[in-house]
Amino acid sequence: MNNTSNFKDALKKAQGQALVGPNVIANALPFLGAGLILTALGTYGGLGVLQHNPQQFMITFWVALVAELGLYFVASRVADQGNNTTALPLLATYSLLSGYTLSGLVYLALSNQSVGIQGIEFAALGCGVTFIAARQFGSNLSEEDGMALSQTIRLGIGALVLVLVGQFLFAAFGVYTPQFLEIAISALGVLLFAGAAVVDFYLLPRSYRDEQYLSAALSMYLTYINLFVFILRLLIASNRD
Repeated sequence: MNNTSNFKDALKKAQGQALVGPNVIANALPFLGAGLILTALGTYGGLGVLQHNPQQFMITFWVALVAELGLYFVASRVADQGNNTTALPLLATYSLLSGYTLSGLVYLALSNQSVGIQGIEFAALGCGVTFIAARQFGSNLSEEDGMALSQTIRLGIGALVLVLVGQFLFAAFGVYTPQFLEIAISALGVLLFAGAAVVDFYLLPRSYRDEQYLSAALSMYLTYINLFVFILRLLIASNRD
């Protein structure tokens, strides 16, 4: 959920600017695809550990989560500076760790007979369809509409983060979210990150130069990973026994 800081930085750079990186998204797409493949590999590895040694998985999950968060801030700063040679292996490692920490959610989906592998495929397909639609809409937004939508999505994601933190704290004390509320939170997450996908195509060419393609790839990566997560959460919550 690091998109909140990404949006703040991108909005500051984009306000009142024309395109500074007209080719930055095209340059970023191969690295976005590579990052998603590495995430899938990390998830596959996490599932293997979870199935064969669940106690070890919980320990390694927390280690990977802390490392992932720290690596995000380091990698994003290096990428923003245009030091792509150094940023690339950092972002590759980040993608693997991200996949490892996602494996618990994917395991829950696979364990639910009503979701299963079909649900994972549906979530991935939903991300692909969103990308196609977002590219069409986001690239044609006017400056006024683009900035208004960007601000709305940023505030919405900020509020969602607060809700998720509260949800986590309640769960730590054994108070779990009712099904209807989990469905509502997940549906809101899907809506917000679908909107973030549209915003990316407006905001990123105004925020990053063409040579800052790794920063753009990271921003898009976070959007689609979070969209995948919330689609999967929605499917799981809707099919909870």
